[in-house]
Amino acid sequence: MSGDKKRIAVLISGRGSNMKALIEAARAPEFPAEIVLVLSNKSDAPGLESAARASIETLAISHKDFFSREAFDQALVEALEAARIDLVCLAGFMRIFSPVFIKAWQGRTINIHPALLPSFKGLNTHAQALEAGVTIHGCTVHFVTEDLDAGPIIVQAAVPVLGNDTEATLSGRVLAMEHRIYPQALSLVASGQVRIEGCRVVRNKKGSGDQMLISPEPDLQ
Repeated sequence: MSGDKKRIAVLISGRGSNMKALIEAARAPEFPAEIVLVLSNKSDAPGLESAARASIETLAISHKDFFSREAFDQALVEALEAARIDLVCLAGFMRIFSPVFIKAWQGRTINIHPALLPSFKGLNTHAQALEAGVTIHGCTVHFVTEDLDAGPIIVQAAVPVLGNDTEATLSGRVLAMEHRIYPQALSLVASGQVRIEGCRVVRNKKGSGDQMLISPEPDLQ
């Protein structure tokens, strides 16, 4: 691997479908980052096996082994520092960080959220969207801050909400876009094409790609 590539850790709690999309994108020689570690708070997370098959180092640190959220987060910080990680990607990591982690990794941690932030924060976003009766839904890659699902937005993608949608069909349509925009966002951050100014992400270069993608296929599953 090139020494110019940023060293990436992906944090997961489950199967890690977005992790797989990042791993696949990082195989391209021109991609500015390499996935060097997949870390989970669950030793039985299926994504760990997927990462191992891709010859990526894996590590499980159970939050249940620590007496506090802060103690667990400190263990994460130390593991990431030991692995010489540059950037952290959250991919279904079902933990809310304490200030211990945020202070150490703010500006270097990104997350993908299955909604068009700032709408529909938290869990069950597809149910929230259907209940609200919106006609457009989507996903967002953003920097992680102390405020849940509120960090500066890097890339978003939108999909239509159809009249016969269920949570499952809408989730599938959004997930397909997640797999497209997460590698794009990581590439922007790892290559230094974006930076944080206040509460916004701004471009350092012109022509570095769209920050909003619109799905051209309403029936995409």
